[in-house]
Amino acid sequence: MMSLAWGAATDRGLVRAINEDSLVANPPVFLVADGMGGYRSGDRASAIVAEEFTTGNNIERVTQEWVMQAFTRADTRIRADTDGGTTVVGMAVVQQDSRPYWLIFNIGDSRLYRCSGGVLSQVSVDHSVVQELVDEGRLEAAQARFHPERHIITRAVGSAEKPRPDYWLVPAEAGERLLLCSDGLSGELESAAIAAILNRSAAPQEIADALVELALSAGGKDNVTAVVVDVLAVGDDIPSGSTSAGAGPDLLMPDESTRPRDGSISFPAVSAR
Repeated sequence: MMSLAWGAATDRGLVRAINEDSLVANPPVFLVADGMGGYRSGDRASAIVAEEFTTGNNIERVTQEWVMQAFTRADTRIRADTDGGTTVVGMAVVQQDSRPYWLIFNIGDSRLYRCSGGVLSQVSVDHSVVQELVDEGRLEAAQARFHPERHIITRAVGSAEKPRPDYWLVPAEAGERLLLCSDGLSGELESAAIAAILNRSAAPQEIADALVELALSAGGKDNVTAVVVDVLAVGDDIPSGSTSAGAGPDLLMPDESTRPRDGSISFPAVSAR
């Protein structure tokens, strides 16, 4: 068991006509999905993912298999109902060796950060062209935010390729703060700015609001979403009457829009009805 506090904020930004981001803040699952494809495409695709991760069977007992089944259901619906797609980053409470862990998963370039002991670390790894360049040693990580191909991703839910999430199993630690966000936030703010806000002594909702506001003040060129989760206590340290999450078994500017890499991801066309 864990005692948690959380908050969430989202905004369409200063350029986009609609908000294509969706979020889930419903223990044991937290998630951000960043849709692609424009009106009735990206917004619908991200909403479908959020629905499948909140209405699936046996949500109280999340496993890696459960996560994959939710991705598969969402992928099938997105292909049938839209001509868009979506990135996804999320985490769920699971149990390993009788203690709570975070099962973290992602597809695309939405991110999960962990702040512990005042130190910020990025847990998820982007599925993007610039991340490939960084991995190959052809681009410095600090240059990635300004690269002309920074919005081109290599994986998405609803693409021609079946969902291929990456997974991490991370021990939950009392006192840590986690941030899930769309690239409308991480693309506008440097890591130092994100860390400064996450290290504030404030409630998660205040932190989420502050992060979104800062991204808007930095330009707000894309939809912006932040979900902030605090681990207040773990196991025997949970105070009476606190909010707890149970643990399951083991385990619009086109050039500023997230988009698939040509030749790598294609979204099936939907015929008119």
